[in-house]
Amino acid sequence: MQVSATEAGLVRVFAIDLPPDGIAGFTDPDSPGIATIRDALGAQALSPDHVDLVRLADLGELGLDGYLTEGLGVAADEIAPDRARLRALTGYVLVLPSRAFAGTAQVLTPRAPLRWIGTYAEPQAQAQSDFTPLRSEGAKGAPLKRGPSDAAISGRVAAVALLVLFLLVAIMVWIAA
Repeated sequence: MQVSATEAGLVRVFAIDLPPDGIAGFTDPDSPGIATIRDALGAQALSPDHVDLVRLADLGELGLDGYLTEGLGVAADEIAPDRARLRALTGYVLVLPSRAFAGTAQVLTPRAPLRWIGTYAEPQAQAQSDFTPLRSEGAKGAPLKRGPSDAAISGRVAAVALLVLFLLVAIMVWIAA
């Protein structure tokens, strides 16, 4: 299974064929004698922040197909052929979006207890092909009105300060006379 360094928009799903009490040991990299997820995948690099270990019983009515479509954005028609098989799974699954491979090109060689279920594509945004300029008045935007510059504001403050000082001096002279 090839993973390119620029891969994006794919979600890989693996069943984990272990009893519930073996899951903790499988996901613990310090557990002796039990393969870790990275080793079971044969992966060179794996970002733990993007590895989803899902207990299927926790999904309830949503199911794995709903988790993939509603939670991860996989297109419903993408998983339609596998919907019954996804619904029939029990136990735990490993869900790996492309970003889980940390942008590293690698070849995955999954082995027990992992069993590959499928690889599903997230829908790609379609670029708009018609770039006709908008004609409405609202699309033109408002003309930019520039406020006074910092120098103009400073000049006004200085003029007001001088005027106040002039008035104070005039009042003092009038009182003294």
